[in-house]
Amino acid sequence: MEIFKSLDNWAEQNILTHLKPVESSWQPQDFLPSPASSEFYEQVEELRKMAKEIPDDYYVCLVGDLITEEALPTYQTMLNTFDGVRDETGASLTSWAIWTRGWTAEENRHGDLLKQYLYLCGRVDMRQIEKTIQYLIGCGMYVKTENNPYKGFIYTSFQRATFISHSNTARHAKHYGDFKLAQICGTIATDEKRHEAAYSKIVDKLFQLELDPDEAVIAFADMMKNKITMPAHLMFDGRDHRLFQHFSAVAQRLRVYSAKDYADITEFLVGR
Repeated sequence: MEIFKSLDNWAEQNILTHLKPVESSWQPQDFLPSPASSEFYEQVEELRKMAKEIPDDYYVCLVGDLITEEALPTYQTMLNTFDGVRDETGASLTSWAIWTRGWTAEENRHGDLLKQYLYLCGRVDMRQIEKTIQYLIGCGMYVKTENNPYKGFIYTSFQRATFISHSNTARHAKHYGDFKLAQICGTIATDEKRHEAAYSKIVDKLFQLELDPDEAVIAFADMMKNKITMPAHLMFDGRDHRLFQHFSAVAQRLRVYSAKDYADITEFLVGR
């Protein structure tokens, strides 16, 4: 895929700018009680008090979001299957490889933050969640990108879905009066929006005439025909083989993420 290698300088100037320096990035501890604080126990008690007011079905959605985020090793592995952009050495200095590692590093904080919050809130079975995460990473994902970077980046442009999901969990948390949880989910959503902008910019570039728009159109058509499969579609907890479908049904009912959102994202991408 020589086209992608020729775009390395373009990626440096247009994609790497969507990454934030580590020193100016938020960290999970910025939003949670500090164990070094003399008020740690009081802060945890306040967090748990707020959590008691939130319905169980909301936590189904939040746990589903966490499990999806925690399968990050799978997503980095998938990005490194794309011809022409994969990290050939594990520490390659190409712009594509730097982006993949930087994106992964930023995304890693999302699962860390949600997992620590859920551990402290006392509303969920953390061991069962941890088992489910291990199962999901072990199962991997099958999204039919076939090592093709055109198909791969069209798939990643659907990161808009995670922005929508986290935005809606933030909205629900605010409705229930838990403003700290709303801030947590909203902060993650802001990251997802920034990452979506980068992946959308890549797809826009691939459709430009000076490159190979025919290849991009064919890849887009193939991905739409196959349908975009959500990254956690192989979610399993050791008991329920339809766990992802059950999680999706709750998310749809609460309007955290719905079939309409999927259709809207598809229409949005076609419109670009």
